[in-house]
Amino acid sequence: MKKYKLLTPGPLTTTETVKREMLFDHCTWDDDYKQITQDIRRELLELAHVTEAEYTVVLMQGSGTFGVEAVLTSVIGSTDKLLIVANGAYGERMEDIARHAGLDFECYHEQYDKVPDASAVEELLLSDSSITHVAMVHSETTSGILNDIEAVGRAVKRHGKAFIVDAMSSFGGVDIPVKEWGIDFLVSSANKCIQGVPGFSFIIARKDLLTASEGKARSLSLDLYDQWKTMDIDGKWRFTSPTHVVLAFAQALKEMKEEGGIEARSKRYTENNQLLTAKMGEMGIYPYIGGVHQGPIITTFFYPSECHFSFRDMYDYIKERGYAIYPGKVTEAETFRIGNIGEIYKEDIEQLCNIVKEFLEAYNHE
Repeated sequence: MKKYKLLTPGPLTTTETVKREMLFDHCTWDDDYKQITQDIRRELLELAHVTEAEYTVVLMQGSGTFGVEAVLTSVIGSTDKLLIVANGAYGERMEDIARHAGLDFECYHEQYDKVPDASAVEELLLSDSSITHVAMVHSETTSGILNDIEAVGRAVKRHGKAFIVDAMSSFGGVDIPVKEWGIDFLVSSANKCIQGVPGFSFIIARKDLLTASEGKARSLSLDLYDQWKTMDIDGKWRFTSPTHVVLAFAQALKEMKEEGGIEARSKRYTENNQLLTAKMGEMGIYPYIGGVHQGPIITTFFYPSECHFSFRDMYDYIKERGYAIYPGKVTEAETFRIGNIGEIYKEDIEQLCNIVKEFLEAYNHE
């Protein structure tokens, strides 16, 4: 199979040393393995700028969506009501989860290219005192927009509500002071900015609210409280854990620290995005999200207006030359997406843009 680098928001291109960790078969009951789990949990608290006295970390088997569903279906009780703030497919996925679980909820929908307004959230909280929880996405990879969870968090806390954040594609690539921003439950995944591989999600949770969720879960396997109570004893997972993925993630955390932590990684991702946007602009290809709200994780681009082309043809052309990009997910515009994260550096962005330029020249010449 021909190798290529992933220019996507996760799964993403990992280092050879992270991949190599998965060559070892580990026993889930082994004390060494359980210690690795505990070390991961402590390190994630440090990255979130919170302490073990107030917060804890729960690792949950499955993709990021499993983690989001675990939170929504475990901490929102039968007498609670959820407000979902959505401006893309992943906010809408929360809505789908809530509908399937039979949660009492309403949704504040914003356009895909607009940041949800914290004042609008506050108005909804003022008009409906039955709302107990607010949930939203930080980095909405549908568009590449980076939502203002800090402002929304302040509004949520003014009204004494619980704040749930899907930081799937941002945690580790953007600094998030969890307590300072009023976040009670933050969900992310192993295969995103920490640059591990797919297989588990993790939840950074306020201990008192997690404790209060006992008995509320609508699922056995996704019961966040029960997962925590078992894991918190000595690092053992309730059910079979993705051992190879856990080992890879532990290595990825080490490599993140060696790179310089979140600050250095955020700088690299941001520079990738800025270079990519500038180079694509020279070819008449412009971003869907402009200015300060464009996140460093993934960039959505409009199709170039000066030529007609097939995305599939461009995708295949780029893949043959060593990179894979994403199709668009915005419904009202013709777009494609390029990720800026993973083991991707300036030379990769320059090489990709040269390939796109060659493709456009060849395609239009035909």
